[in-house]
Amino acid sequence: MFPLEWIERLKLGRAPAGGRHSVVISPVVLSLGLTSLLTDISSEMVNSLLPAYVVLHLHLNPLQFGVIDGLYNGLAIALLSIVAGFMADRSSRQKGIALAGYGLSGACKLLLLAVGTTYGWILFIVGIDRLGKGIRAAPRDALISLNTPEGSLASAFSVHRAMDACGSLLGPIAAFALLATLPGRFDAVWVASFAFAALGVAALWLLVPGANPAARLPADAAVPRWSGLGSPKFVVLVACGGVLAMTTISDGFVYLVLQQKTAMAVGYFPLFYVVTAMGYMLFSIPAGRLADRISRPAVFMGGYAMLIALYAVLCFREQVGVGLLTGCLALLGLYYAATEGILMALASAVIAPERRTAGIAIVATAVATGKLVSSIAFGALWQGIGVTGAVLVFGAASSLALLSTVLLLRKHHG
Repeated sequence: MFPLEWIERLKLGRAPAGGRHSVVISPVVLSLGLTSLLTDISSEMVNSLLPAYVVLHLHLNPLQFGVIDGLYNGLAIALLSIVAGFMADRSSRQKGIALAGYGLSGACKLLLLAVGTTYGWILFIVGIDRLGKGIRAAPRDALISLNTPEGSLASAFSVHRAMDACGSLLGPIAAFALLATLPGRFDAVWVASFAFAALGVAALWLLVPGANPAARLPADAAVPRWSGLGSPKFVVLVACGGVLAMTTISDGFVYLVLQQKTAMAVGYFPLFYVVTAMGYMLFSIPAGRLADRISRPAVFMGGYAMLIALYAVLCFREQVGVGLLTGCLALLGLYYAATEGILMALASAVIAPERRTAGIAIVATAVATGKLVSSIAFGALWQGIGVTGAVLVFGAASSLALLSTVLLLRKHHG
């Protein structure tokens, strides 16, 4: 029989009896996970086609793609994330600001129909879509942390990220299926993408409650401007997250290198995202549970060690077969499972509730800025010294960044 009492306790947000490491996952986390799942189906229907379209179809050089990729993954999030974070903390309206971000991204999917095939306009609309992500990400993560006990933070973020990864898995499959059924009908992909985005906004609006009482402050309360944001533990996390991101090769470039080494047809390119997302989804919850049980810093650093192993394959293997390709993509998913949500759990544990959203936004901005620098630098290196040399340089830089992170996290986070 299933332990029904345990399930009822879980629904009510109370810890189940027995066990020091019992996991408490709030219904709010599951509702936010559903929102992210639907939204990621929408986003990845478009995103999974972008690198192949830009480099393999439009024949832009690696540096040009690096600038586009950096702006796409970094600048848009950095521009608005901190502003949205401080606004959410000041008003205790994390849900409302997250809704605005999700709504903006959803509207962009419909606008793709209006701009047709004009490349510049498509990039502009996609950039606005990512501004929506910059607005919504920190308030959403703050809602997760404010509705989760400290001992279950990594597990809660991992459950959310697993649901998010499920959407990332289904989105490219949906795009692949639509284009296989209706060749060349990108308008059908845009309409379907908008429909999923609208469902994601509806899930957030209807299923997630308003401001968390624990996050709301009295009107006359005096809140220190940098409450918890100037502590050594937090500063170290921001620095480590930014430096590690700066030495990480973006997914788009990793997929392009793997495509070169396998000589697969461009039509299979979106399926690279599927395998990575599947690895992320399968490993996310076990990684979160392991982090809560043993050590969040250890699991986080282990994720980056796996990424460096992937770079070694990219650097030293001339050809990659299907089996090794699948393993590399799954390893990339495992890296995300061990790092993305766990970094936010580490940050949430050292930020006061009244500054939780702003703190998470600062961490996300450091990571996004690092990705911007990384994409441009890798594209320039690829164009200047070749892909093998570029991977070798980034592998060495990642190793040094990881070593520094190990020393700093051991000193400040145990």
